[in-house]
Amino acid sequence: MKKNGADIFVASLLEEGVDTIFGFPGGAVLPIYDSLFKAPLKHLLVRHEQGAVHMADGFARATGRPGVVLVTSGPGATNTVTGLATAYMDSIPLVCFTGQVPTALIGNDAFQEADIVGITRPCTKHNYLVKDVKDLAGIIKEAFHVATTGRPGPVLIDIPKDVLIAETEFVYPDSVELTSYQPTYRGHKGQIKKAIDLILKSERPVIYAGGGVLLSGAAKELTEFARKLTIPTTNTLMGLGGFPGTDPLFMGMLGMHGTYAANMAVTNSDCLIAIGSRFDDRVTGKIDEFAPYAKIIHIDIDPTSISKNVDVDIPIVGDVKHVLKEILKALPTARALAPFKKTLKEWRATVEEWMTAHKLCYKPAPGGLTNPQYVIEELYNATGGDAIITTEVGQNQMWAAQFFKYDKPRTFLTSGGLGTMGYGLPAAIGAQVAFPKRTVIDIAGDGSIQMNIQELMTAVQYRLPVKVAILNNRFLGMVRQWQELFYDKRYSFTSMGAQPDFVKLAEAYGAVGLRSKNEKEVKDVIKAAMAVKDKPVIMDFVVSPVEGVYPMVAAGQPINKMFLV
Repeated sequence: MKKNGADIFVASLLEEGVDTIFGFPGGAVLPIYDSLFKAPLKHLLVRHEQGAVHMADGFARATGRPGVVLVTSGPGATNTVTGLATAYMDSIPLVCFTGQVPTALIGNDAFQEADIVGITRPCTKHNYLVKDVKDLAGIIKEAFHVATTGRPGPVLIDIPKDVLIAETEFVYPDSVELTSYQPTYRGHKGQIKKAIDLILKSERPVIYAGGGVLLSGAAKELTEFARKLTIPTTNTLMGLGGFPGTDPLFMGMLGMHGTYAANMAVTNSDCLIAIGSRFDDRVTGKIDEFAPYAKIIHIDIDPTSISKNVDVDIPIVGDVKHVLKEILKALPTARALAPFKKTLKEWRATVEEWMTAHKLCYKPAPGGLTNPQYVIEELYNATGGDAIITTEVGQNQMWAAQFFKYDKPRTFLTSGGLGTMGYGLPAAIGAQVAFPKRTVIDIAGDGSIQMNIQELMTAVQYRLPVKVAILNNRFLGMVRQWQELFYDKRYSFTSMGAQPDFVKLAEAYGAVGLRSKNEKEVKDVIKAAMAVKDKPVIMDFVVSPVEGVYPMVAAGQPINKMFLV
């Protein structure tokens, strides 16, 4: 039976098990929207296409399933670029469909034409321009395969309007065969044996785990591995939740705003086990002084990430979950491991001393104001840690990483690689759509929340009880902190000056607005927010404008050289 391209689009998504689309209609995709009118698919009408991509991103991070975006041509397509770059930097599986002018008009500067394939080539894992309706189903099948396998990432499909109208027989492929794309999932057994031998000969090992642990679903295996060998463990920003934040072996996050214990342990380690991480500059600091005494083992599915930034001694290319399973199988018996674990007692004691001597802390806020870190702690206490946390970018992001404990994977959703302000609210909406009964909280700054505040209307329309905790310090806080430390307190254009009344703004959208002016009001505001179940809530916490994020490593410095509180 023949179908037109728009009906093939819908049928293909159903074949892929897609149930949710985040989108915004326009002329080039009207045939698809007509097909969606009676389709058994949930479509959320966003208020800006960037918000659509961040929602799909949050949906993907929270579920492990690919997020799906549908937008029109021209500005609709170009508005997706920041969201695609965000997902690309953090290896998040998305499939973004953009409308395009009819094929005969491509290159003629037609109304709402943009070369979105060319524009997004640097920030997508792959992209396609569909030229024939006969190719559409196969391309969609291929796109979902590429987005979700190997190192995941966003894929874009640009579909001209005439392709959506044209008809052909609909046959959805059973499988995908790409000879030039064959990710390696199972680690080399010889390399695994070398890694185990090196670990068991070490005296000061450290596990450094990143976002790849979450992407591969390997949190259980990582936890078993660390506990079985009693090795101190640290996560990157993207890896938080991959190892229980309340486990005694957990040292906290490492890097520029990492804990003293994590940064000192990595610096003094003799065996660094890097798992699903890419040695980002915010983690390593000064490269030639990063883990200077350590032999480095690196497990990653992306061979181009290995020895890209830091030379490693034992590379293992493979999926983290598969490789950790093989390592666990190959480890000696508990009795045989006893001498190794005994050897580590002194090392663990040293790490515990660092953890005790330099705990994450903060000084009382001046003038009776609230410490932003206190707000994070009370959000944790109110939820018992059973929440999905999204963040914007800046100080709010770092405090959320430091002072909320993440015991489960896929509960901390943040823009790590690109550092995208405006990410948190739409990402929270995406996570709330995926898990309607879960508590979802966007921890935001008063600057970044305004980047995509319009998506509050999306949450209102679909009765999504997302909570937004604004740490309102009336500054672009992280930039202000750098100006304080490195620019002699010349606060050049970082004061937000006049701010909207966030309570009235929430009410104007049809949401709930609450405000805390001092520390005594924090708990009551959180309690009131948690009681709302049918609409979003903005909690406006007036916090100290001079509070900084510490520890902090200055750019270009080794990670053991930290500014402390």
